[in-house]
Amino acid sequence: MNLYGKLVVVGQGYVGLPLAMRAVEVGWSVVGIEVDEGRVKRLSNGESYVEDIPSLVVSEAIDSGRYRASSSYQDASEFDVAVVTVPTPLREGIPDLSYIESSGRSLGPLLRRGATVILESTTYPGTTDELFGPLLEETSGLAAGESFFLGYSPERIDPGNPSWNLVNTPKVISGIDERSLRAVRAFYDSIVETTVPVASVRTAELTKLLENTFRHVNIALVNELAMFAHELGVDVWEAIEAASTKPFGFLRFTPGPGVGGHCLPIDPSYLSWRVRRSLGRSFRFVELANDVNDHMPDHVVRRVLEMLNRRRSAVNGSRILLLGLAYKKNTGDVRESSAVRVAALLAGLGADVRAADPHVDASCLPSGVALVEADAEEVAAADLVIVLVDHDAFSRELVARRARAVLDTRCWLPTQRSGHHDAAPPIAAEIELL
Repeated sequence: MNLYGKLVVVGQGYVGLPLAMRAVEVGWSVVGIEVDEGRVKRLSNGESYVEDIPSLVVSEAIDSGRYRASSSYQDASEFDVAVVTVPTPLREGIPDLSYIESSGRSLGPLLRRGATVILESTTYPGTTDELFGPLLEETSGLAAGESFFLGYSPERIDPGNPSWNLVNTPKVISGIDERSLRAVRAFYDSIVETTVPVASVRTAELTKLLENTFRHVNIALVNELAMFAHELGVDVWEAIEAASTKPFGFLRFTPGPGVGGHCLPIDPSYLSWRVRRSLGRSFRFVELANDVNDHMPDHVVRRVLEMLNRRRSAVNGSRILLLGLAYKKNTGDVRESSAVRVAALLAGLGADVRAADPHVDASCLPSGVALVEADAEEVAAADLVIVLVDHDAFSRELVARRARAVLDTRCWLPTQRSGHHDAAPPIAAEIELL
């Protein structure tokens, strides 16, 4: 039964598809617009390519008669609500809003009086009222706030998170005026448990950038600490564990081979770019964090060279097994993945690089890197194993017992340190932490 009306979700990726499926579940009639014809075909066949959405959910949505995927905006006509969840990548350090612009030009001619349009794509403050709204007005002939409603709500999807999802994560919402805010809130109140209204679309746009800039800067802090601690002979991981016992004034962040995904490598740069363009000043914290995090793959490779040199081996010709290529645990998302960068750097130095990742397709691998299983044979045959992503599918016991040497960038394996793991398997490998 169609309880609410017609919803159009532009973009059927990690953000748009969960939104579309949830909307079908509560009673919206949904059209998912997706420019990738291959994705449209898979969705139309009831197949999901987003790990948090089982294929059964897509099949049931199609069978309900209230969901269809399409590459044609003609199927979006007469919509009541449209939500734009298209990507906003960086091109040579400059925000690329071409997907937002294309969506605005395509949705505008379909706008009806009383309809609501919401932008969810990550962007800099001012995009909704300076760019997206005027595009919709120009192509529709209608006035935002008078003839149709316009708002912004930053996405907070965390792929692979078993605890927090679209429904139970509080949703920040905004509108260009009070009437728009009420319309935006009415829509999201039908989708999520909690909405958090803010006074303006620019505040909502900044909220998203603030959340990820906070994470980006703190990750850079512990990454740089990890580099210095190694050179000073101090265990940064134990220091982090000890600091985490403080019940106030400290938030736990851990080092790693870099940052990746659709948020951390990109969102803070949107804010930095906006500050520089509008105010003529540099956002020094963001630029420093970018520098640290961008060079973590190079630090990983330096550590590899150190470990091999101590064993009188060259990286050229060494067999190296990488555990994980995705940007985060238990997902197959390789966008901006630092693990992929590590693989490319090692292959470029002449290493025989094998990579194991049960979530990632072989087409995502850089040149010169083979996709393998993380089985006993591969682990034992490697001159060095590098833990880049701590997927649950990998066996800690297997790696600890069969590997010759391991560089663990995630503090995933047991070490000889007392109390590091409650139930540590026997250790045969030479293990070094990042």
